[in-house]
Amino acid sequence: MTGREIIRKSFRLESVPRIPWVPFVGIHGGNLIGVSAEEYLKSSANIVSGIDKVVDLYNPDGIPVTFDLQIEAEALGCSLVWSDQNPPAVISHPLAGEKTLNDLKIPGPDDGRIGLVIEAAKRIREKHPDLSLYGLVTGPFTLALHLLGTDIFTKMFEDESAIKELMNFTMEVGKAMSGYFLKAGCDVIAVVDPMTSQIGPDQFRQFITDPVADIFAFIKKNNGLSSFFVCGYAQQNIEAMCECKPDNISIDENIPLDWVRDICLDRKISFGGNLKLTVVLLMGSPEDCQKHALECMDLGGTKGYILAPGCDLPLNTPVENLKAISAMVHDSYARDVVRAIKKRPEEILLPDMKDYGKADKVIVDIITLDSESCAPCQYMVESVKRVAPEFEGIVEWREHSIKKLDAVNFMSALMVKNIPTICIDGKIAFVSKIPPKHDLIRAIQERINEKLRLKIRMKKGEVLILGKTKNECKLLEDKLKEVITELGPTVTYRIITDKNEIMSYGVVQTPSIIVASYKTKSQGTDPSIEILKEWVKEIL
Repeated sequence: MTGREIIRKSFRLESVPRIPWVPFVGIHGGNLIGVSAEEYLKSSANIVSGIDKVVDLYNPDGIPVTFDLQIEAEALGCSLVWSDQNPPAVISHPLAGEKTLNDLKIPGPDDGRIGLVIEAAKRIREKHPDLSLYGLVTGPFTLALHLLGTDIFTKMFEDESAIKELMNFTMEVGKAMSGYFLKAGCDVIAVVDPMTSQIGPDQFRQFITDPVADIFAFIKKNNGLSSFFVCGYAQQNIEAMCECKPDNISIDENIPLDWVRDICLDRKISFGGNLKLTVVLLMGSPEDCQKHALECMDLGGTKGYILAPGCDLPLNTPVENLKAISAMVHDSYARDVVRAIKKRPEEILLPDMKDYGKADKVIVDIITLDSESCAPCQYMVESVKRVAPEFEGIVEWREHSIKKLDAVNFMSALMVKNIPTICIDGKIAFVSKIPPKHDLIRAIQERINEKLRLKIRMKKGEVLILGKTKNECKLLEDKLKEVITELGPTVTYRIITDKNEIMSYGVVQTPSIIVASYKTKSQGTDPSIEILKEWVKEIL
């Protein structure tokens, strides 16, 4: 039985001889042939060569033509910034400027880079007739966000009709792209909509269900198979995704596989995922990858399950790791061997976080997969970038991409379970949800206020010893040390010998002692003038 047949049967929940294997290779294909991500995604010849290499090395049952959620956005006028290591990122939003929806037209099969991707699909179909070919379409909500920017989250509340009109347009784009891929010979159309992880089920059903369901109905009418692909913490929307009636739902490591299995099979929908991209596929050993893949296979079972990564493979994913998984998928004896090997403990070294957040500045940490390759991560980082200038000199922000081991350890130390996540001074603040600007500002300001209150409470008092020289202050310092030893108060002292600073205290003869105390007199009240006068008298 060919891989193409196995996947078709799995999508239909029919009996299959083994679990099918679909490595979601995008820019990793470029790495296999020695070209950058940009060179790969701008050349149909490179894409075909990359897939040829994937087929040779990884023996997959299915493969996407490419994995690039910016193709439609670029054709519709979004500007991109290119990278050698990641897919491009959208950096401009036409509908956030002077353009209106009436200015946009459904892209044709030759617009932008659409033509070269469709050409690649045709050539791959011809060269690999036994392979199940996936055409990936940018989901309508993610495409809408590319076109409008993060203002979409506010407008969903303020102007429902305008967002629904935009979603109808992006739905038509999705249908058009699905048609192009089906005509080119693709078996499966995967609607990839990662930004739906940023909303709840009510908003999903309000804005997403009808447009996506229409795309899946179009695919079915044209004899294709459909998959709804979402990454990020989208567990709250899995049931709503099923209501869109796809043939398959694919998820990443943020969602428990057994939970998705039960939800999907109960609704007669196949499912796929959720191999860990970074800590296993990118950073692990071949043995780690086999053990993890076997865990997924045992959880997924043999009915309707597709073994796959949770998203586009990182460019530098070790070839040996993916070959190890492939070998095990195709060999039952290899699976038995992996089961027999005792699992070694996790080798994660957690950083010491006991003093984290005690600096004067507020630290905003964004834990991401990679803001250059993950749309939810990109827009979460941008939300922090927008508000940071309002706290200049007070707030520092940092991105921690878990494609690096130190970021994985940092994530574990903060007990972050889902990405992307924003932490403020080491405390989890926003989990897998892009915060509205005012919510993020409020959360940061609350932490600033909290630090200020702590600082005031901690500053109980201090003694200043003023003198022309340190020798002049020595006798007073020795006596003060004796007093502190006897009474044991938590009082600090400073020796000041600078002439101008001494004069600023109104002191004309030295040595001199000044006792300074810091007492909170009111909080959340409006004291009268008379009370304020008494307080001021204390320092005269």
